[in-house]
Amino acid sequence: MYTASGTRDTQQLLAQFAPLVKRIAHHMMARLPASVEIDDVIQTGMLGLLDAVNRYEESHGAQFETYAPQRIRGAILDGLRQGDWLPRSIRRDLRRIEGTIAKLEQHLGRAPSEQEVARELGVPLADYQRMLQDARGYQLISFEDLESEDGSDYLERHCEDGGAGPLDALLDRKLRERLVKGIESLPEREKVVMGLYYEEELNYREIGETLGVSESRICQLHSQAIARLRSQLRSL
Repeated sequence: MYTASGTRDTQQLLAQFAPLVKRIAHHMMARLPASVEIDDVIQTGMLGLLDAVNRYEESHGAQFETYAPQRIRGAILDGLRQGDWLPRSIRRDLRRIEGTIAKLEQHLGRAPSEQEVARELGVPLADYQRMLQDARGYQLISFEDLESEDGSDYLERHCEDGGAGPLDALLDRKLRERLVKGIESLPEREKVVMGLYYEEELNYREIGETLGVSESRICQLHSQAIARLRSQLRSL
């Protein structure tokens, strides 16, 4: 898309792909705490779109429609990493949940129910579900999780020889096999939620409408599924 002088029409590209920014922002909001404002996420995404317009070179081979979403998501994630958007108290609660789930899975030989996890934590079911609700934005894997007890991080331990990059190391066969096994072991409803969110790219509201439950309930199921998977991946 070019002007009469042969230069790329930045304003027209920004207008054309602004709806894409909004869709990506709303999809990512499902994984972010309620304290994060959608307008801030959209604004950061628009900066990513502008960066994509300025950096894009057709000679690279990728279509702009493929290139732009990567830059938009990357800009949003970079913006979020600059802020402490998940309080330490919530992180502590989630570590407790993960440990409790792992303990119960070992004892029961199956995925524990919400009621069983709440009982083991010593809290009412409603409080446990509130903890899951507050956990919106908790990721399956974060750089903080990959730091070892001696203070060295994952990249230092696995990439210092200049071999495979961090993404290759993270996606090694053992991790992928454990992740597939973990997803297969999820309770059916949580498995459906993960499929609709990550494969079909529906947001929480759309998933709730599909399953006939509230958006907040989908948030709880997603957070619980993430906690189950993290409890299994932590032993890697």
